[in-house]
Amino acid sequence: MKDQMEPAEKESIKAAAEDICREFKTLVNSEDLDSVRQLQHLILGRLQDSNAVLSHFNEYSEHCFAEVSADFSRNTRLLKSMKSDLDYIFQKLRSMKAKILATYPDAFPDDSTIEELDRRPDLELPQ
Repeated sequence: MKDQMEPAEKESIKAAAEDICREFKTLVNSEDLDSVRQLQHLILGRLQDSNAVLSHFNEYSEHCFAEVSADFSRNTRLLKSMKSDLDYIFQKLRSMKAKILATYPDAFPDDSTIEELDRRPDLELPQ
């Protein structure tokens, strides 16, 4: 086998390649290619603009989150502490009410009277 081609063979391959290229050029309208190229550049520009806007928004969001995250964590801890305190208070109130009812059975009105006296929502029931 020969590693190198003969010059005539190379010329024939080159001529065939040029013929194929010419044929492909006739299949595609150059104005259509220019139009597609312009549209691609327009889309690329819009995507780059959108990317810049999104990057700016992400930086701004990260900055805002850094500002409020400490407050949010502190307020979350405060709310959990308040809930714990309120749970303890309601538990004590129920315990005191049970002791009062045991000592004085008529101290609190029955359910029908309670409805008339107190129409506030029950804060102990989950909503």
